[in-house]
Amino acid sequence: MIDDVVVDCPYCGETFGTLLDPGSGSDETWEDCAVCCQPILLRWQLSPDGELLSLEALTDSEV
Repeated sequence: MIDDVVVDCPYCGETFGTLLDPGSGSDETWEDCAVCCQPILLRWQLSPDGELLSLEALTDSEV
C-alpha cells in the first residue's frame, strides 16, 4: 500500500504531496521539493501495525 502524505519543505516552507511506501517499513529517501526543487531527505517511522508515527523533512545540511 502506498500512502499520500503532505510535506512542508524545509527550504521554502511550501507544502506539497508525495507518496510513501509503508510496506518497506521505516525508511528514508531523497526527493526534490515540488515547488523550489531543493533536495529533501524524507525520513519516516512506522508502528508495528503500519501506522505513520513520524515524518521528517530535512535539508542536505541537516543530514
